[in-house]
Amino acid sequence: MITTTSPPSPSFSLRPEIRDQQPQLLEWRRHLHQYPELGFQETLTAAFIAEKLTQWGIDHQTGVAETGIVAVIEGQRPGPVLAIRADMDALPITEANDIDYRSRHDGRMHACGHDGHTTIALGTAYYLSHHRDFAGTVKLIFQPAEEGPGGAKPMIEAGVLKNPDVDAIIGLHIWNNLPLGTVGVRTGPLMAAVELFECTVKGKGGHGAMPHQTVDAIVVAAQVVTALQTIVSRNVDPIDSAVVTIGSLHGGTKHNIIAETAALKGTIRYFNPRYDGFFPDRVKQIIAGVCDTYGATYDLNHYKLYSPVINDDRIADLVRSAALSVVESPLGVVPECQTMGGEDMSFFLQEVPGCYFFLGGANLNKGLTFPHHHPRFNFDETVLSVGVELFVRCVERFSQGTL
Repeated sequence: MITTTSPPSPSFSLRPEIRDQQPQLLEWRRHLHQYPELGFQETLTAAFIAEKLTQWGIDHQTGVAETGIVAVIEGQRPGPVLAIRADMDALPITEANDIDYRSRHDGRMHACGHDGHTTIALGTAYYLSHHRDFAGTVKLIFQPAEEGPGGAKPMIEAGVLKNPDVDAIIGLHIWNNLPLGTVGVRTGPLMAAVELFECTVKGKGGHGAMPHQTVDAIVVAAQVVTALQTIVSRNVDPIDSAVVTIGSLHGGTKHNIIAETAALKGTIRYFNPRYDGFFPDRVKQIIAGVCDTYGATYDLNHYKLYSPVINDDRIADLVRSAALSVVESPLGVVPECQTMGGEDMSFFLQEVPGCYFFLGGANLNKGLTFPHHHPRFNFDETVLSVGVELFVRCVERFSQGTL
């Protein structure tokens, strides 16, 4: 739920060097916000990142999984390898914000905060490149196409978790469902698996006054929509959470013509990995049964997009301890924060232990409460330096083995 009450004024424990970075972080973020790019098209964004990394003398590789970048920063002493992941892509949305730095690319907008994620990772890279008094290695993964079709898996296949081998990974999402001064850190499932399906019900068209001569595809599709809702209520353990949503239903052309076909699209979300593979079979059974009952046929496509985002206990504890040392607000760390939204950070977490967490960015007093993917989405830019401090403290704690 979007925050609707004014929270206490937050305060943060930031080291002077990172606090002094804020104007530069602001400049970077606003530049990125003006030039949003869709998945696997982030050429300007990647060039901007690479230019900064080169200026700071940070070893990096470009063109990973098309537009991704991987940067490596060595500490002064041998130690473990921690990866930090930041997504770079924008959304096909026309921005409605009246701001000086609004999108200059028509029909594209950073409506989910990825410009902030990239900026925070850049700020972290800058600080660590000038303060290498930590043990081990930090690998910064600037990932394309989180919003679709998914850039995490291609980056993993390209070897971003190897050479040097990553021991753990962290990432954050600026989150307007939490107010500024709040960090959402959770052990276990944080975000849901995402499955999508598309179905075309095929009936027999005819005149609206003579339904007995037809098989009404719209009636059949309506029964399918209703029947699919029983999956969660009658097939999923009530202790578990799951969602079956029909987001699109189209059929027919005129008042007095019974539709021959009707098309529906839906999404399925769940946290528990044990349901992996369950929903495709059950959806097919229900659609087949309903269609058979009414004398219709169907075409069905069902595919899995992302797995659940499941945080490792130990790395979640590390992030939580860092957050508690940074956030001095009464709001603090929210341990039970979850969402049925999906994220391809899940693919990284399937390969190595890690933690993905939320950094509250809403501010009612500034009118910054619009939800993600909204044309007026924006966040309180105070979170930029806070995010850098959080990442740096995670690096320091991880290199010392401190939780």
